[in-house]
Amino acid sequence: MLPLFRLGLGGPIGNGRQYLAWIHIDDMVNGILWLLDNDLRGPFNMVSPYPVRNEQFSHALGHALKRPAILRAPATAIRLLMGESSVLVLGGQRALPKRLEESGFGFRWFDLDEALADVIR
Repeated sequence: MLPLFRLGLGGPIGNGRQYLAWIHIDDMVNGILWLLDNDLRGPFNMVSPYPVRNEQFSHALGHALKRPAILRAPATAIRLLMGESSVLVLGGQRALPKRLEESGFGFRWFDLDEALADVIR
């Protein structure tokens, strides 16, 4: 995905309305350390508490790279290329870190634009 965006060939996938869970690498690492330090067990969603739609993510990534993000990947093409797996990309998932937040973990990165700018630099 990133190589296409770097070339200015990125954009939303399908209709772009599907949710996309994201997390900054610092929050991921700190979240894992939090789980280990606090002896927490079981499944935890390691995602930002602020999911975005694919269209928002595409726009933010294009902005961070100073590239346009307007080339939409048609859902039909994604289905042809990916087959049954296309549902993972076209369906999306609005995952939230409920258990992680309830355990007391504090996220550092809330804003997608700031997180991408930090990671891309």
